[in-house]
Amino acid sequence: MTDHILKQYCPRIEFDSYEDFLEHFRINVPEAFNFGFDVVDEWARVEPEKRALLWVDDTGEERSFTFADISALSNKAANGFRRMGIGKGDVVMAILRRRWEYWVVAVALAKLGAIIIPASLQLTTKDVAYRANSAQVKAIVCVDDPYVISQVEGALPQAPTLKDLVIVAGQREGWTSFSAMIEPESTTFVRPTGDAGVTSKDIMLIYFTSGTTGNAKAVEHAFSHPLGHIITAKYWQQVQEDQLHMSVTDSGWAKFGWGKIYGQWICGATIFAYDMEKFVPAKLLQKIQDYKLTTFCAPPTMYRFMLQEDVAAYDLSSVQNFATAGEPLNAEVTIQWERLTGKKIREGFGQTEGPVLLATFPWIEPRPGSMGKPSPLLNVKLLDDDGVEVPDGEEGAICVTGLEESYPPGLFVGYYNNPEATQAAVGGDVYNLHDMAWRDSDGYCFFVGRNDDVIKCSGYRIGPFEVESALIEHPAVVECAVTAAPDPIRGKVVKASVILAAGYEPSDELVKELQDHVKHTTAPYKYPRIVEFVDDLPKTIGGKIKRKQIRNEDGIHD
Repeated sequence: MTDHILKQYCPRIEFDSYEDFLEHFRINVPEAFNFGFDVVDEWARVEPEKRALLWVDDTGEERSFTFADISALSNKAANGFRRMGIGKGDVVMAILRRRWEYWVVAVALAKLGAIIIPASLQLTTKDVAYRANSAQVKAIVCVDDPYVISQVEGALPQAPTLKDLVIVAGQREGWTSFSAMIEPESTTFVRPTGDAGVTSKDIMLIYFTSGTTGNAKAVEHAFSHPLGHIITAKYWQQVQEDQLHMSVTDSGWAKFGWGKIYGQWICGATIFAYDMEKFVPAKLLQKIQDYKLTTFCAPPTMYRFMLQEDVAAYDLSSVQNFATAGEPLNAEVTIQWERLTGKKIREGFGQTEGPVLLATFPWIEPRPGSMGKPSPLLNVKLLDDDGVEVPDGEEGAICVTGLEESYPPGLFVGYYNNPEATQAAVGGDVYNLHDMAWRDSDGYCFFVGRNDDVIKCSGYRIGPFEVESALIEHPAVVECAVTAAPDPIRGKVVKASVILAAGYEPSDELVKELQDHVKHTTAPYKYPRIVEFVDDLPKTIGGKIKRKQIRNEDGIHD
């Protein structure tokens, strides 16, 4: 049944070149697409024994699920949620780490026409209450984690819409056991029709962005959203039918939707889920080796920390494609990874608001430091402040264009209950990400930084990512953040906050060594005049560095 699902939505799936792909790739979006019925149940119908999910954890537990298993379990869960009073348009928050139950819950809620909010285990009581009130959350499904449970229970008095609490892999007074909820239910769930059914334009999913400033926005995705991730899975991650794919991410993040459910199951790949208690680089490398994964995706930080291990000691030869996204990939990381594994890392770029927007697709040779070329359907362009496309070599804002002519599947459709923000973002023909990049003469795009993060110093514009990439090339540097700092003469200068690798100690000599290294790696005027050694960097819940916080602490107020 090769490409059975794909062929229903893509008139053509094979292409001769990137240019052919960019011009001719299409996705046909039905009027009423529902991932639960049209992907999971369809695979269960035509190939019930096809493996959907292989789940393991740190205790040695392992569970395998076919599409028939996921179909039946999600039907039981849909019946259980419906008995609880959850229906079309109701909002349910899921805080489930990497538990296998997340896949069942997400599919069940889609079948009901309900809206799921994936959420992180790191949320505080304030975060839970804010999300519950912002989106009128009706129920929370939560893993049995003492910290998370306490935060959710603490939020209850402040969240009047929150009526039901469901606990996974545990028991607790006042909570409904997920396993007990679904156990007596039928494995049959009839697809709702009429007013109870959904259209492809109805809201399926809400992600709360982990913005570096202010309250998180509730990003809305429609039921057509999974179809947009065909590009993400098939043409960037290059997943293969019936082969194991792993994306390293918690279910609370949009990266989970990018790499662990939607596009991958549309392509018929098997998801490999490692429910790790904490990230231990050696354990992750061991899992890649032991389970002989075919495709693998992780954020650059994880590659950096795996490179602190003896990567060459592990047999990673089964992996045919390594990919990365979530933050810019420093060129030195991909160079070292290729030296040790023989494989390059294919970078992808996007955000919570959409699928992969630029990537190193199969026809494109990875170029260290580049995030690749634009995806089809999204009409990605680099525009100046006047909305004019910039020439090669000049910085521009990454923008999705042509929205009034054709709205691409996968791109968010607005911010929940916030029509003003929605209108400002996607109410016209252009969606401006406010991320800056430049394009070389071969069409490769290179990330510069958030528009607010670009440093203006002595008449120069300095992108923090270029300086950070230069620093990462030095063996003493594991992670760093480059920001502007005040200077009485120049106004602002470049500052680097640096986390050192094991075996290195802060010293004036090391400061000069790092400064000289940057001077010889990039334009000398970009070197950090201030180098500060730190134990950690301030980050959002989503793991993004809070450069604005560093600037504010140094007296730079945007």
